[in-house]
Amino acid sequence: MFPRLFHLGSFGIPTYGVLVALGVLVGLWISVRNSERQGIKAENAWDFGIAIVLAGILGAKILYILVDWRVYMEHPREIFSLSTLQAGGVFSGGLLAAFVVSAWFLRKHNMPALATLDAFSPGLAMGHAIGRLGCFAAGCCYGKPTDHFWGVTFTNPLAAQYVGTPLGVALEPTQLFESAAELIIFATLTWMLARKRFDGQVFGAYLFLYGIARFLIEFLRGDPGRGGPFFGGLLTGTPMIAIGLVLTGGLIWYFRPAQRVVIAPAAAR
Repeated sequence: MFPRLFHLGSFGIPTYGVLVALGVLVGLWISVRNSERQGIKAENAWDFGIAIVLAGILGAKILYILVDWRVYMEHPREIFSLSTLQAGGVFSGGLLAAFVVSAWFLRKHNMPALATLDAFSPGLAMGHAIGRLGCFAAGCCYGKPTDHFWGVTFTNPLAAQYVGTPLGVALEPTQLFESAAELIIFATLTWMLARKRFDGQVFGAYLFLYGIARFLIEFLRGDPGRGGPFFGGLLTGTPMIAIGLVLTGGLIWYFRPAQRVVIAPAAAR
C-alpha cells in the first residue's frame, strides 16, 4: 500500500526495509530475553541471533533467485537490479540457511541446541509477523485475484514497478494472512515456552505450525513462480519445504527427551 515511507529527491526510505529491520530488532530482543530464562548467556544469544539473521537474509535471497532461475539466466543483470535487491526473498530459504548456521554456531560455542532454538522460536514468529506487514506495504508476495470482501486493491505504481504487483485488481491479502498466522503462533509458543516439558518442544511446535500455515497460504499466492516441478506442476519447492518443516517438527516431538524441563523465573537465576 505504501512502498515508500518518504523520499527526498531521488532518495527514498522503503517501508518494507523499515518494517523488516523493526521485526529483526523486536524478534532478537524477545529471543535474548527468552534465552536468559533458559539459562543461556545474553551475549551468546545476541551473537547467535545476529548470525542467523545474516544467514536468513542471504538464504532468502538465494532461494528467491533460484525460484525464478530461468528468468535470471536469461537476464543475469536482474540479479543486481533494484527490484531484486528490494524484494524480501523466500522465507523458507532463509529458514533453511539459518538452520545450517545454527548447527555450526551452537556446536562451536557449546550452547544447548534445542533449548536455544526453543528460546528463539517465539521471537522468530514475531519478527516474521512484522516483516510480512512490510511485504504488504511493498505489495510483494501478493495473492491471487479474489471476489471476497477481504480482497485488497493496490494502486501505488511503485508496487508495480518494483515487484510487479497488479494494480486496480482485488487480491487475496496473503501477506496479512501470514502475519496473522505468525502472531497466533507467537502467542502459542510464548505460552508453551513457560510450560514446556522437554527441550525442543517449542521449536518443534514452531516448525509444525508454521509449516502448515505456509503450505495453506501458498495456494492463495498469485506472484510469479507458484507452479513447480512437483506433482505435475501443482507444488513448488516452497510448499515442499513446508511439508518438510511439518515432518521435522513432528519428529522432534516423537523423539523427545524423557525428562521434564523446569523453567525457572529470570529473577531466580
